[in-house]
Amino acid sequence: MRMRRKKHGAERISACSEILITLPEKAENEAANPVDPHIYFPVEKPIHLEIGCGKGDFAVGMAEKYPDFNFIAMERVPDVACIALEKAMAKKDARPDNLRFIIGDARGVAEWFLPHSVDTLYLNFSDPWPKKGYAKRRLTHEGFLNLYRQILKEGGLLRLKTDNQGLFDFSLEEFERCGLKIEWVTRDLHASEKNADNIMTEYERNFSEKGQVIYSAWVRF
Repeated sequence: MRMRRKKHGAERISACSEILITLPEKAENEAANPVDPHIYFPVEKPIHLEIGCGKGDFAVGMAEKYPDFNFIAMERVPDVACIALEKAMAKKDARPDNLRFIIGDARGVAEWFLPHSVDTLYLNFSDPWPKKGYAKRRLTHEGFLNLYRQILKEGGLLRLKTDNQGLFDFSLEEFERCGLKIEWVTRDLHASEKNADNIMTEYERNFSEKGQVIYSAWVRF
């Protein structure tokens, strides 16, 4: 379902500018120059990136729970990103200083990060694009995996969560086809040994309450 357009969305996003990353302005037709993501944080720490952060529950929760990492949450839809930004800003004095946001499309992720500057990448409940002709749009398609390889460090980790079995099976096949090492996999995350440290997204919470199992895999580049 399409989200209703936010009133004064641009102004609300602007009010969160202190935690929003924007690309430097460039001339028309000029190639983007990726930036070292460490410059966006007061203290240099390993960079963890979530692509498709939705309303921000996961990113805010991870930043709070793991202060030794710097988290960047990327969301394509401005009206959705607005909610995530305001959720982080609402923390006031308790707001983590290790969390920043990007409003941008995953297809341009390599424009935002220096090569091999990201330690861990999270894909949480990405659009499954179930129609066969849309396979290239799935965020675990080979084309996207090649983009992630550019920004992840050698040995970097991709962590996938989804409720969609079709997307999960497709992802496992793509990981193997691209020569990636599947380090850990489960077809019921909430019954697994890793659930104790699991931070839920808003979608995950809803799916879990309805009894839907959550699929997860950790993949090493």
